[in-house]
Amino acid sequence: MYSKPKKSLGQNFLFDKNIQRKICAACELESSDIVLEIGAGRGELTRLIAEKVAKIYALEIDASLCRILKDNVNGYSNIEIINQDILRFNLRRYFKSGGIKVIGNIPYYITTPIIERLLEFRDRIDIIFLTVQKEFAKRMTAKPGSKDYGSFSCFTKYYTEPKILFSIKRTSFFPSPKVDSSLLKLQIRPNSCLKPKEERLLFRIIRAAFNKRRKTLRNSLEGVLSEKKLEEFFNRYSIDKNTRPEDLSLKDFVNLTNIFKKNY
Repeated sequence: MYSKPKKSLGQNFLFDKNIQRKICAACELESSDIVLEIGAGRGELTRLIAEKVAKIYALEIDASLCRILKDNVNGYSNIEIINQDILRFNLRRYFKSGGIKVIGNIPYYITTPIIERLLEFRDRIDIIFLTVQKEFAKRMTAKPGSKDYGSFSCFTKYYTEPKILFSIKRTSFFPSPKVDSSLLKLQIRPNSCLKPKEERLLFRIIRAAFNKRRKTLRNSLEGVLSEKKLEEFFNRYSIDKNTRPEDLSLKDFVNLTNIFKKNY
């Protein structure tokens, strides 16, 4: 049975068996693992994962693909197929405790919303492995001062430790996308350094700063933070008053938030 990839769903099937095996090997799978696979497709990777773990929940939004998937994984008792959109999927209804591993070959056009959605359920997730655009992966792992470093880099790094495991040529997919991909590893951090209310302030500051990244931090945060608190931040941490947002590390933004939070 065959299903033509749907452009509307951003489907690019990973058909390279060597890459499938390489992904499976990189995901650090153990016999006791519970796995959520996003975009199970026709089940090639699903079967490889199922041979190594206790249980895999294969999430697939395409109903016609789910029928093919069901046939292709017939005989695997540890695979449960779920016909649902990851952006509407409630992990807490399926997983009552933490330690879940997430693996996915996801549509490029909704990579950011998917990561945001997964991080809403970070209390249930231990680690995430995603096939993403190579440039996107570079942004997630970018260091301060680089052109790829931005607000979503900081957001991701606050909750996870991101790492690029390896690159995947565009020719490994059908249809072939216009860009190469990377397997991105996101290790969930066990603890947050700020309270939820303070986190909202942190991300408000970061978004405001990078919305005007060509300006100095002082100018980009005008109207967001008081001049007095900014002066205190510059002086306490010996930071140049003309520094730009992309030159600040996530730790710097956390320090700035801690200075301002008393009045928030």
